[in-house]
Amino acid sequence: MAPGLEAVLTFTVTEQDTALALGSGDLDVLATPRLLAWCEAATCAAVDQLPVLLGHPGRTTVGTRVALDHVAASGVGAVVRVSATVVHHEGRTVRFTIAAADGPNGDRVVATGEVDRVIVDRDRFLDRVRAVQRQLPRSSAHGSS
Repeated sequence: MAPGLEAVLTFTVTEQDTALALGSGDLDVLATPRLLAWCEAATCAAVDQLPVLLGHPGRTTVGTRVALDHVAASGVGAVVRVSATVVHHEGRTVRFTIAAADGPNGDRVVATGEVDRVIVDRDRFLDRVRAVQRQLPRSSAHGSS
């Protein structure tokens, strides 16, 4: 159901999107974590069009698997086109191929990969998360390592 469904989003790399800004490196180029977030945003835009979700506000999807090959650097000011295409949908699992490109003609490959998302009932999913959180020991330190 729905293979071929696609969403395309376009982003401009800013200084806030760089490896230096995000702490994933020390260069002013598009950070892999930001690129991944953009790819996930494209999958969300595509999955929102799935018939199994349309008209069902209690359903959503969560990312469960990512494979990303970030093969070319994009500098500040580059316009990056990110696409996500449904290649498989079975039961609750939806698999996407993802691609990112930049360049003067928008055809220089920046990244390729796959993302899996799973359809969940929003309230039940959040109830399970809250139940786990209630079982965790309380700590006064946040984000310490």
